[in-house]
Amino acid sequence: MSKRSTTTMAAVALVCAVTVLTAPGAAYATPGPRPSPSGSPSGAAGTPPSALRNTDLEAVRKKIDALYHDAAVATDAYNAAEEKADKQSVEIVKLAQKIAAGRKKLDRLKSGAGAAAREQYRSGGIPSEARFMLSGDPQQFLDHAGRMYQGQQATKNLLSELTRTQKDLAGYAEDASARWKELEEGRKKKAAAKKKVERQIKQAQTLESKLEKKERERLQKLEEEAEREAQTAWLSSGVLKEIDGKATKAGKEAVQFATAQLGKPYVWGAEGPKSYDCSGLTSQAWAAAGRPVPRTSQEQWKQLKHITVADMRPGDLIIYHDDASHVGMYIGDGAIIHAPRPGRNVTVAGAGSMAILGVVRPDA
Repeated sequence: MSKRSTTTMAAVALVCAVTVLTAPGAAYATPGPRPSPSGSPSGAAGTPPSALRNTDLEAVRKKIDALYHDAAVATDAYNAAEEKADKQSVEIVKLAQKIAAGRKKLDRLKSGAGAAAREQYRSGGIPSEARFMLSGDPQQFLDHAGRMYQGQQATKNLLSELTRTQKDLAGYAEDASARWKELEEGRKKKAAAKKKVERQIKQAQTLESKLEKKERERLQKLEEEAEREAQTAWLSSGVLKEIDGKATKAGKEAVQFATAQLGKPYVWGAEGPKSYDCSGLTSQAWAAAGRPVPRTSQEQWKQLKHITVADMRPGDLIIYHDDASHVGMYIGDGAIIHAPRPGRNVTVAGAGSMAILGVVRPDA
């Protein structure tokens, strides 16, 4: 933002009891103005990283956040291109099978047409009906009249089917060519998205690596503080009092799967079983529950049923940021499980620790 595992709901309750409202380790704070990724982490010219003030460190945090956000958007583009390529490959295989079957049918029809032509040649080119009429035996003509008509219809049907099969084969070949072209275009988009993901992540990691250990610790505290403030503001709205939805059987299974992945690392483009990105986690969790959902957070937002925050229940997916670039699974008590970003592990976070775009329901 291919892997199956289960665990018990007790794990969810235990984790929630410890971490639900503070949401440590969450991926993003509520987005502020998007700063440029370029620039030095120092607050003033010549100021070493160790002397960074909190205000300067906050600027660094926002830059890193923006870079990881852009990486998440590019990851969604990569995943979408990969998913589309998989579907196109399946379509190409099906078309190839149709073409092979069509060619066999065409050979069979041509063989039948050839047999009819050879029969006409052996008869000297005289139509069978003419031979019947010249035989001088009316009874023979009457006996064979029905067969003659059936033969005419069979020949007509044979030629029609031959023409239709040739047309079908041409259509299959044209479709296959179009699919191959789309596949190649998708490959280029996928490659471009991969480069962007890697570039954004490298810039963020380089920026963070320039900080000394104490600065990195302070940076993490600033991240946690921003997430805590966002979660507190969300809870202060009283929204949690309105949320009382109960998980369905499939929802419980999805939550159990997601819970079993706690502690596994975020890896962009991954969908298990050893690592996940955000939508890789949610799509695999719902696949394990028997309800496949789109691979990317943006397509989950587009295709799944939208519900209000007040109506959400465990297993529902919360989509974050105005570009739907992140997703987490609601597990109840104001918390989500999600795969945050590079350098973080699958964790529990406050549902309101990031800017909520909306909620979708896979098992509506």
